Amino acid sequence: MTRLLVVLLALGSSTSAMAQAREIRVLLANHPYGDLLKSAAPEFEQASGIKVNIESLQEGQLTTKLTTEFATKSSSVDVFMTRPLQEGKMFYKNGWYEPLTGLDFSDYPPNVMSVASFGGRPYICPLVTEWQVLYYRKDVLQKAGIKVPTTFAELEAAARAVNSEELAGIASRGKGAAAVTQLSSYLYNHGGLYLDKGVAVFDRKPALEAIRFYGKLLGTYGPKGITSMSWENIMPLFQAGKIAMWTDASVFYGQLVDPAKTQIPAENVGIATFPAGPKTNSPFIVTSWGIAVAKQSKHKDLAKQFLQWATSKELAARGMLANITMARSSVWADKAVVSKINPGLVETRVFAAKNGYPLDRPYMSAVGEARDLIGELIIESINTKGASPSLEKLAEQNVGKVNELLQDTGEYGQ
Repeated sequence: MTRLLVVLLALGSSTSAMAQAREIRVLLANHPYGDLLKSAAPEFEQASGIKVNIESLQEGQLTTKLTTEFATKSSSVDVFMTRPLQEGKMFYKNGWYEPLTGLDFSDYPPNVMSVASFGGRPYICPLVTEWQVLYYRKDVLQKAGIKVPTTFAELEAAARAVNSEELAGIASRGKGAAAVTQLSSYLYNHGGLYLDKGVAVFDRKPALEAIRFYGKLLGTYGPKGITSMSWENIMPLFQAGKIAMWTDASVFYGQLVDPAKTQIPAENVGIATFPAGPKTNSPFIVTSWGIAVAKQSKHKDLAKQFLQWATSKELAARGMLANITMARSSVWADKAVVSKINPGLVETRVFAAKNGYPLDRPYMSAVGEARDLIGELIIESINTKGASPSLEKLAEQNVGKVNELLQDTGEYGQ
Protein backbone atom coordinates (compact mmCIF):
# COMPACT_ATOMS: atom_id res chain seq x y z
CA MET A 1 0.00 0.00 0.00
CA THR A 2 1.40 3.40 -0.95
CA ARG A 3 2.22 6.11 1.60
CA LEU A 4 -0.55 8.34 0.23
CA LEU A 5 -3.14 5.59 0.54
CA VAL A 6 -2.04 4.91 4.13
CA VAL A 7 -2.76 8.56 4.95
CA LEU A 8 -6.09 8.39 3.16
CA LEU A 9 -6.96 5.18 4.99
CA ALA A 10 -6.27 6.84 8.31
CA LEU A 11 -8.48 9.76 7.36
CA GLY A 12 -11.20 7.44 6.18
CA SER A 13 -11.16 5.22 9.27
CA SER A 14 -11.37 8.19 11.64
CA THR A 15 -14.58 9.34 10.03
CA SER A 16 -15.97 6.05 8.79
CA ALA A 17 -19.59 6.96 9.38
CA MET A 18 -19.30 10.16 7.35
CA ALA A 19 -17.12 8.49 4.72
CA GLN A 20 -19.89 6.10 3.78
CA ALA A 21 -21.97 8.98 2.46
CA ARG A 22 -19.23 10.99 0.78
CA GLU A 23 -19.27 11.01 -3.02
CA ILE A 24 -17.62 12.95 -5.82
CA ARG A 25 -18.26 13.10 -9.55
CA VAL A 26 -15.18 12.82 -11.76
CA LEU A 27 -15.03 13.35 -15.53
CA LEU A 28 -12.10 11.72 -17.30
CA ALA A 29 -10.93 11.68 -20.89
CA ASN A 30 -10.72 8.50 -22.94
CA HIS A 31 -6.96 8.69 -22.65
CA PRO A 32 -4.46 6.08 -21.38
CA TYR A 33 -4.05 7.96 -18.10
CA GLY A 34 -7.79 8.41 -17.75
CA ASP A 35 -8.09 4.64 -18.19
CA LEU A 36 -5.42 4.09 -15.51
CA LEU A 37 -7.26 6.34 -13.04
CA LYS A 38 -10.53 4.58 -13.75
CA SER A 39 -9.04 1.15 -13.12
CA ALA A 40 -7.21 2.28 -9.96
CA ALA A 41 -10.11 4.28 -8.47
CA PRO A 42 -11.35 1.35 -6.31
CA GLU A 43 -8.05 1.55 -4.41
CA PHE A 44 -8.76 5.19 -3.58
CA GLU A 45 -12.35 4.43 -2.63
CA GLN A 46 -11.32 1.64 -0.28
CA ALA A 47 -8.63 3.72 1.41
CA SER A 48 -10.55 6.98 1.72
CA GLY A 49 -14.15 5.91 2.04
CA ILE A 50 -15.03 8.33 -0.74
CA LYS A 51 -17.29 7.04 -3.50
CA VAL A 52 -16.00 8.10 -6.92
CA ASN A 53 -18.54 8.30 -9.74
CA ILE A 54 -16.51 8.32 -12.95
CA GLU A 55 -17.60 9.24 -16.45
CA SER A 56 -15.21 8.77 -19.40
CA LEU A 57 -15.64 10.75 -22.62
CA GLN A 58 -13.81 11.46 -25.85
CA GLU A 59 -11.78 14.67 -25.55
CA GLY A 60 -14.12 16.80 -27.67
CA GLN A 61 -17.20 15.46 -25.89
CA LEU A 62 -15.55 16.12 -22.53
CA THR A 63 -14.94 19.78 -23.36
CA THR A 64 -18.48 20.21 -24.68
CA LYS A 65 -20.05 18.58 -21.63
CA LEU A 66 -18.00 20.63 -19.17
CA THR A 67 -18.63 23.88 -21.05
CA THR A 68 -22.38 23.26 -21.18
CA GLU A 69 -22.69 22.27 -17.54
CA PHE A 70 -20.51 25.08 -16.21
CA ALA A 71 -22.07 27.75 -18.39
CA THR A 72 -25.59 26.81 -17.30
CA LYS A 73 -24.49 26.49 -13.65
CA SER A 74 -26.07 23.04 -13.60
CA SER A 75 -22.92 21.02 -13.03
CA SER A 76 -22.27 18.57 -10.22
CA VAL A 77 -18.72 17.85 -11.45
CA ASP A 78 -16.07 17.93 -8.73
CA VAL A 79 -12.88 16.90 -10.55
CA PHE A 80 -12.16 16.78 -14.27
CA MET A 81 -9.37 16.18 -16.74
CA THR A 82 -8.63 19.26 -18.83
CA ARG A 83 -6.44 20.35 -21.76
CA PRO A 84 -4.61 23.52 -20.66
CA LEU A 85 -3.71 24.63 -24.18
CA GLN A 86 -7.10 23.98 -25.69
CA GLU A 87 -9.49 25.23 -23.02
CA GLY A 88 -7.35 26.56 -20.16
CA LYS A 89 -7.65 30.27 -20.86
CA MET A 90 -11.38 30.10 -21.50
CA PHE A 91 -12.11 28.03 -18.39
CA TYR A 92 -9.95 30.32 -16.25
CA LYS A 93 -11.54 33.52 -17.59
CA ASN A 94 -14.99 32.06 -16.96
CA GLY A 95 -14.06 31.18 -13.37
CA TRP A 96 -14.54 27.43 -13.76
CA TYR A 97 -11.25 26.31 -12.13
CA GLU A 98 -10.73 26.25 -8.37
CA PRO A 99 -7.24 27.56 -7.47
CA LEU A 100 -4.99 24.76 -6.19
CA THR A 101 -3.35 26.71 -3.42
CA GLY A 102 -1.44 24.83 -0.76
CA LEU A 103 -0.31 22.04 -3.09
CA ASP A 104 3.35 21.40 -3.93
CA PHE A 105 4.23 21.85 -7.62
CA SER A 106 8.02 21.77 -7.27
CA ASP A 107 8.18 18.43 -9.09
CA TYR A 108 7.11 19.95 -12.42
CA PRO A 109 9.36 21.79 -14.95
CA PRO A 110 8.71 25.55 -15.24
CA ASN A 111 7.74 25.29 -18.93
CA VAL A 112 5.18 22.63 -17.99
CA MET A 113 3.69 24.77 -15.20
CA SER A 114 3.58 27.91 -17.33
CA VAL A 115 0.26 26.90 -18.90
CA ALA A 116 -1.18 25.47 -15.67
CA SER A 117 -1.03 28.78 -13.78
CA PHE A 118 -2.78 32.11 -14.16
CA GLY A 119 -1.87 35.30 -12.34
CA GLY A 120 0.88 33.45 -10.50
CA ARG A 121 -1.53 30.87 -9.02
CA PRO A 122 -1.82 27.19 -10.05
CA TYR A 123 -5.24 26.09 -11.26
CA ILE A 124 -4.36 22.85 -13.08
CA CYS A 125 -2.16 19.99 -11.95
CA PRO A 126 -0.22 18.66 -14.97
CA LEU A 127 -0.67 14.98 -15.70
CA VAL A 128 0.80 14.18 -19.08
CA THR A 129 3.39 15.94 -21.16
CA GLU A 130 4.23 15.32 -24.78
CA TRP A 131 6.84 16.69 -27.09
CA GLN A 132 7.47 16.42 -30.79
CA VAL A 133 9.83 13.67 -31.93
CA LEU A 134 10.91 11.91 -35.09
CA TYR A 135 9.76 8.31 -35.42
CA TYR A 136 11.62 6.38 -38.09
CA ARG A 137 12.11 2.95 -39.55
CA LYS A 138 15.60 1.86 -38.57
CA ASP A 139 15.67 -0.88 -41.19
CA VAL A 140 14.61 1.44 -44.01
CA LEU A 141 17.20 4.12 -43.25
CA GLN A 142 19.95 1.54 -42.72
CA LYS A 143 19.18 -0.17 -46.03
CA ALA A 144 19.38 3.20 -47.80
CA GLY A 145 22.62 4.06 -46.02
CA ILE A 146 21.08 7.15 -44.39
CA LYS A 147 21.82 8.36 -40.88
CA VAL A 148 19.02 9.58 -38.65
CA PRO A 149 18.21 13.16 -39.72
CA THR A 150 19.25 15.88 -37.28
CA THR A 151 18.42 18.92 -39.45
CA PHE A 152 15.55 19.89 -41.74
CA ALA A 153 17.86 19.61 -44.75
CA GLU A 154 18.75 16.04 -43.78
CA LEU A 155 15.08 15.27 -43.10
CA GLU A 156 14.05 16.34 -46.59
CA ALA A 157 16.97 14.50 -48.18
CA ALA A 158 16.09 11.29 -46.33
CA ALA A 159 12.41 11.57 -47.26
CA ARG A 160 13.37 12.04 -50.91
CA ALA A 161 15.75 9.07 -50.86
CA VAL A 162 13.34 6.49 -49.45
CA ASN A 163 10.06 7.73 -50.94
CA SER A 164 8.30 5.38 -53.38
CA GLU A 165 4.84 4.31 -54.49
CA GLU A 166 4.77 1.69 -51.73
CA LEU A 167 6.48 3.71 -48.98
CA ALA A 168 5.84 7.35 -48.08
CA GLY A 169 9.08 9.10 -47.21
CA ILE A 170 7.55 11.10 -44.38
CA ALA A 171 4.24 11.87 -42.72
CA SER A 172 2.87 14.41 -40.30
CA ARG A 173 -0.65 15.63 -39.68
CA GLY A 174 -2.15 17.37 -42.68
CA LYS A 175 -5.79 17.69 -41.69
CA GLY A 176 -6.21 21.43 -41.28
CA ALA A 177 -6.74 22.35 -37.64
CA ALA A 178 -5.33 19.02 -36.43
CA ALA A 179 -2.05 19.77 -38.22
CA VAL A 180 -1.43 23.04 -36.36
CA THR A 181 0.13 21.36 -33.34
CA GLN A 182 2.61 19.43 -35.47
CA LEU A 183 3.46 22.42 -37.66
CA SER A 184 4.40 24.34 -34.50
CA SER A 185 7.88 22.82 -34.04
CA TYR A 186 8.67 23.45 -37.72
CA LEU A 187 7.50 27.03 -37.11
CA TYR A 188 9.68 27.57 -34.03
CA ASN A 189 12.73 26.05 -35.71
CA HIS A 190 12.37 28.54 -38.55
CA GLY A 191 12.23 31.36 -36.00
CA GLY A 192 8.49 31.90 -36.28
CA LEU A 193 5.55 32.09 -33.87
CA TYR A 194 1.77 31.94 -34.06
CA LEU A 195 1.29 34.83 -31.62
CA ASP A 196 3.71 37.40 -30.26
CA LYS A 197 2.54 39.37 -27.21
CA GLY A 198 -1.09 38.73 -28.06
CA VAL A 199 -0.81 39.60 -31.76
CA ALA A 200 -0.99 37.07 -34.61
CA VAL A 201 2.29 36.93 -36.56
CA PHE A 202 2.05 33.77 -38.67
CA ASP A 203 2.07 35.89 -41.84
CA ARG A 204 5.68 36.94 -41.26
CA LYS A 205 8.56 35.52 -43.28
CA PRO A 206 9.83 32.87 -40.81
CA ALA A 207 6.33 31.46 -40.34
CA LEU A 208 5.62 31.41 -44.07
CA GLU A 209 8.93 29.66 -44.73
CA ALA A 210 7.95 27.00 -42.19
CA ILE A 211 4.48 26.54 -43.70
CA ARG A 212 5.97 26.20 -47.19
CA PHE A 213 8.57 23.70 -46.00
CA TYR A 214 5.92 21.63 -44.21
CA GLY A 215 3.73 21.70 -47.32
CA LYS A 216 6.62 20.73 -49.57
CA LEU A 217 7.55 17.76 -47.38
CA LEU A 218 4.05 16.36 -47.06
CA GLY A 219 2.85 17.29 -50.52
CA THR A 220 5.88 15.70 -52.19
CA TYR A 221 6.82 12.77 -49.95
CA GLY A 222 3.73 12.20 -47.80
CA PRO A 223 1.07 9.51 -48.20
CA LYS A 224 -1.81 10.10 -50.59
CA GLY A 225 -4.71 11.95 -48.99
CA ILE A 226 -2.53 13.49 -46.27
CA THR A 227 -4.73 16.62 -46.04
CA SER A 228 -7.49 14.45 -44.56
CA MET A 229 -5.20 12.74 -42.05
CA SER A 230 -4.58 13.31 -38.35
CA TRP A 231 -2.57 11.03 -36.06
CA GLU A 232 -5.29 8.37 -35.91
CA ASN A 233 -5.07 7.98 -39.70
CA ILE A 234 -1.27 8.10 -39.93
CA MET A 235 -0.47 5.68 -37.13
CA PRO A 236 -2.05 2.61 -38.81
CA LEU A 237 -0.07 3.37 -41.98
CA PHE A 238 3.19 3.51 -40.02
CA GLN A 239 2.25 0.30 -38.19
CA ALA A 240 1.54 -1.35 -41.55
CA GLY A 241 4.99 -0.44 -42.86
CA LYS A 242 3.82 2.19 -45.35
CA ILE A 243 5.66 5.22 -43.84
CA ALA A 244 9.41 5.62 -43.34
CA MET A 245 9.42 8.64 -41.00
CA TRP A 246 6.77 10.38 -38.94
CA THR A 247 7.00 13.59 -36.91
CA ASP A 248 4.43 13.68 -34.14
CA ALA A 249 3.95 13.62 -30.38
CA SER A 250 5.99 11.37 -28.10
CA VAL A 251 2.86 9.76 -26.63
CA PHE A 252 2.49 7.35 -29.54
CA TYR A 253 5.71 5.42 -29.03
CA GLY A 254 4.13 2.73 -26.87
CA GLN A 255 1.53 1.92 -29.52
CA LEU A 256 4.11 1.87 -32.30
CA VAL A 257 6.08 -0.90 -30.60
CA ASP A 258 3.08 -2.83 -29.22
CA PRO A 259 3.24 -6.21 -31.02
CA ALA A 260 -0.55 -6.50 -30.80
CA LYS A 261 -1.00 -3.30 -32.80
CA THR A 262 1.84 -3.14 -35.32
CA GLN A 263 3.41 -5.22 -38.07
CA ILE A 264 6.81 -3.56 -37.54
CA PRO A 265 9.14 -5.30 -35.07
CA ALA A 266 10.01 -3.05 -32.12
CA GLU A 267 13.70 -3.25 -32.97
CA ASN A 268 12.97 -1.54 -36.30
CA VAL A 269 11.18 1.45 -34.77
CA GLY A 270 13.42 4.37 -33.82
CA ILE A 271 12.65 7.55 -31.91
CA ALA A 272 14.89 10.62 -32.16
CA THR A 273 14.99 14.27 -31.18
CA PHE A 274 13.06 16.46 -33.59
CA PRO A 275 15.48 17.83 -36.24
CA ALA A 276 16.87 21.33 -36.01
CA GLY A 277 15.64 24.05 -38.35
CA PRO A 278 17.58 26.91 -39.94
CA LYS A 279 17.25 29.09 -36.81
CA THR A 280 17.07 26.83 -33.74
CA ASN A 281 15.87 23.54 -32.31
CA SER A 282 13.01 24.15 -29.91
CA PRO A 283 10.38 21.44 -30.39
CA PHE A 284 7.19 21.82 -28.45
CA ILE A 285 6.87 20.25 -25.02
CA VAL A 286 3.36 20.73 -23.74
CA THR A 287 1.08 19.81 -20.89
CA SER A 288 -1.38 17.91 -23.02
CA TRP A 289 -3.56 16.86 -20.09
CA GLY A 290 -4.01 18.07 -16.55
CA ILE A 291 -6.59 17.66 -13.83
CA ALA A 292 -8.54 20.33 -11.98
CA VAL A 293 -11.13 20.92 -9.30
CA ALA A 294 -14.36 22.58 -10.38
CA LYS A 295 -14.97 26.02 -8.87
CA GLN A 296 -18.63 25.23 -8.30
CA SER A 297 -17.91 21.89 -6.59
CA LYS A 298 -19.71 21.41 -3.28
CA HIS A 299 -17.10 18.88 -2.17
CA LYS A 300 -13.82 20.74 -2.71
CA ASP A 301 -12.05 19.05 0.20
CA LEU A 302 -12.90 15.59 -1.13
CA ALA A 303 -12.09 16.69 -4.68
CA LYS A 304 -8.62 17.90 -3.68
CA GLN A 305 -8.03 14.65 -1.82
CA PHE A 306 -8.80 12.73 -5.02
CA LEU A 307 -6.66 15.09 -7.09
CA GLN A 308 -3.65 14.56 -4.80
CA TRP A 309 -4.03 10.81 -5.17
CA ALA A 310 -4.55 11.01 -8.95
CA THR A 311 -1.37 13.06 -9.37
CA SER A 312 0.79 11.20 -6.84
CA LYS A 313 4.31 9.97 -7.60
CA GLU A 314 3.11 6.40 -7.18
CA LEU A 315 0.49 6.69 -9.90
CA ALA A 316 2.84 8.71 -12.11
CA ALA A 317 5.31 5.82 -11.94
CA ARG A 318 2.56 3.41 -12.95
CA GLY A 319 1.73 5.68 -15.86
CA MET A 320 5.34 5.72 -16.99
CA LEU A 321 5.50 1.93 -16.94
CA ALA A 322 2.41 1.94 -19.16
CA ASN A 323 4.31 4.11 -21.69
CA ILE A 324 2.49 7.31 -20.66
CA THR A 325 4.86 10.28 -20.61
CA MET A 326 4.08 11.79 -17.23
CA ALA A 327 4.65 15.40 -16.21
CA ARG A 328 6.42 14.83 -12.90
CA SER A 329 10.20 15.24 -13.14
CA SER A 330 10.94 12.78 -10.32
CA VAL A 331 9.64 9.76 -12.26
CA TRP A 332 12.08 10.59 -15.06
CA ALA A 333 14.88 10.48 -12.49
CA ASP A 334 13.69 7.23 -10.89
CA LYS A 335 16.19 4.60 -12.01
CA ALA A 336 13.78 1.75 -11.38
CA VAL A 337 11.25 3.38 -13.71
CA VAL A 338 13.61 4.76 -16.36
CA SER A 339 15.41 1.41 -16.69
CA LYS A 340 12.19 0.06 -18.21
CA ILE A 341 11.64 3.00 -20.58
CA ASN A 342 13.05 3.18 -24.10
CA PRO A 343 16.32 5.18 -23.94
CA GLY A 344 15.29 7.20 -26.99
CA LEU A 345 12.15 8.36 -25.22
CA VAL A 346 14.19 9.42 -22.20
CA GLU A 347 16.78 11.23 -24.33
CA THR A 348 14.20 13.15 -26.35
CA ARG A 349 12.41 14.19 -23.17
CA VAL A 350 15.64 15.47 -21.61
CA PHE A 351 16.28 17.59 -24.72
CA ALA A 352 12.72 18.92 -24.91
CA ALA A 353 12.51 19.69 -21.17
CA LYS A 354 15.66 21.81 -21.50
CA ASN A 355 15.11 23.38 -24.94
CA GLY A 356 11.43 22.97 -25.74
CA TYR A 357 8.75 25.61 -26.28
CA PRO A 358 5.68 25.18 -24.01
CA LEU A 359 3.01 25.79 -26.67
CA ASP A 360 1.95 23.81 -29.72
CA ARG A 361 -0.87 26.14 -30.86
CA PRO A 362 -1.96 29.76 -30.47
CA TYR A 363 -2.45 30.33 -26.74
CA MET A 364 -5.80 32.10 -26.70
CA SER A 365 -9.42 31.55 -25.69
CA ALA A 366 -10.69 31.19 -29.27
CA VAL A 367 -8.02 28.62 -30.07
CA GLY A 368 -10.39 26.36 -32.03
CA GLU A 369 -11.29 29.08 -34.51
CA ALA A 370 -7.65 30.14 -34.80
CA ARG A 371 -6.56 26.58 -35.56
CA ASP A 372 -9.15 26.37 -38.33
CA LEU A 373 -7.72 29.53 -39.92
CA ILE A 374 -4.10 28.35 -39.71
CA GLY A 375 -5.20 24.94 -40.97
CA GLU A 376 -6.36 26.58 -44.20
CA LEU A 377 -2.79 27.72 -44.84
CA ILE A 378 -1.40 24.26 -44.14
CA ILE A 379 -3.78 22.60 -46.59
CA GLU A 380 -3.05 25.23 -49.25
CA SER A 381 0.67 24.63 -48.84
CA ILE A 382 0.42 20.83 -48.96
CA ASN A 383 -1.82 20.90 -52.03
CA THR A 384 0.73 23.06 -53.87
CA LYS A 385 3.83 21.28 -52.46
CA GLY A 386 4.82 24.50 -50.74
CA ALA A 387 4.70 26.62 -53.91
CA SER A 388 1.33 28.37 -53.54
CA PRO A 389 1.43 31.87 -55.09
CA SER A 390 -1.46 32.96 -52.86
CA LEU A 391 -0.09 31.80 -49.50
CA GLU A 392 1.09 35.26 -48.40
CA LYS A 393 -2.27 36.86 -49.17
CA LEU A 394 -4.20 34.09 -47.43
CA ALA A 395 -1.90 34.34 -44.40
CA GLU A 396 -2.43 38.09 -44.21
CA GLN A 397 -6.20 37.64 -44.34
CA ASN A 398 -6.24 34.93 -41.70
CA VAL A 399 -3.91 36.81 -39.40
CA GLY A 400 -6.43 39.64 -39.51
CA LYS A 401 -9.22 37.25 -38.57
CA VAL A 402 -7.23 35.81 -35.66
CA ASN A 403 -6.50 39.33 -34.41
CA GLU A 404 -10.24 40.03 -34.52
CA LEU A 405 -10.79 36.94 -32.35
CA LEU A 406 -8.19 38.23 -29.90
CA GLN A 407 -9.88 41.62 -29.82
CA ASP A 408 -13.30 40.04 -29.23
CA THR A 409 -12.00 38.22 -26.14
CA GLY A 410 -9.98 41.15 -24.84
CA GLU A 411 -6.67 39.35 -25.37
CA TYR A 412 -5.24 41.39 -28.23
CA GLY A 413 -1.84 42.77 -27.30
CA GLN A 414 -1.86 40.90 -23.99
